[in-house]
Amino acid sequence: MPDDVAAARAAAEEESAFSHPPVDPDAIASYGDHPDQVIDFYAPRGEAGPDGLAPLVVVLHGGAWRAPYDRRHVTPFADFMARRGFAVANVEYRRGADVTQGAGGAADSRAGGGPVAGRWPDTFDDVAAALDALPALVRETLPQADPRRTVLTGHSAGGHLALWAAARHVLPADAPWRIARPVPLRGVVALAPIADFTVADKLDVCGGAARQLLGTGVEFAERQPYADPALLLPTGIATTLVQGRADIVVPQAVAESYADAAAKAGEVVGLTLLEDVGHFPLIDPAADACAVVVEEIAQLAW
Repeated sequence: MPDDVAAARAAAEEESAFSHPPVDPDAIASYGDHPDQVIDFYAPRGEAGPDGLAPLVVVLHGGAWRAPYDRRHVTPFADFMARRGFAVANVEYRRGADVTQGAGGAADSRAGGGPVAGRWPDTFDDVAAALDALPALVRETLPQADPRRTVLTGHSAGGHLALWAAARHVLPADAPWRIARPVPLRGVVALAPIADFTVADKLDVCGGAARQLLGTGVEFAERQPYADPALLLPTGIATTLVQGRADIVVPQAVAESYADAAAKAGEVVGLTLLEDVGHFPLIDPAADACAVVVEEIAQLAW
């Protein structure tokens, strides 16, 4: 497909995904003191399971870990799942600082124009803290949910964070986020994830977002073993990647590289490739691809 045609289709897909009005949650809970350390909860709208409880889907939104993209853009996706019988927890986390200010207030040399991707270590601190706090928050805020049937999902940069969160038990021993046992999950469904930082950096995915997230030069190399899902294998947790073949934002090669790394580590990762689908239909309730995503989640949850 010619570059201009692919770009036009990608733009149309993005416009469609962002055209839906945000959907307010049924409840909001904090897992920390920062304004971004919150989780939106959506009660299941469909029929509950035989025990009266619904599987819990935990959502980590994308947006290249950059500040302008918060959880609001995936609230229609969260509502879409809630209307299909899932309880949903939509997690917010700290993202990139202002273009001219680093996380500590100093000028940030990582930004070449536009918002910086993520904060080190704040973004990872928040995702770990949110997952650790979630069981208690669910009991208090969303009693219709069954935390024993939890599926973790995320889109793009959120797909990276979902894979990372499921791999905390295989982090290096000195990692502050390491846990002794795997997070109790039915599985992970990562949507067009930035799943391999080496490949993503080579392809300049999202304008070099992975390198902005970790830092340039020696920082990138030093931090990569603590942050790159492709280096944190095997996890022993059922994992499926859903990827559009026509994705020019996070190309198919990134997901394939992660799946290959998993296979080399002795783990089978599912890879669902969707024809004529780009980056944003995966979270667009108006797109057929979104229904495929929900079915992949259901296969793990139920």
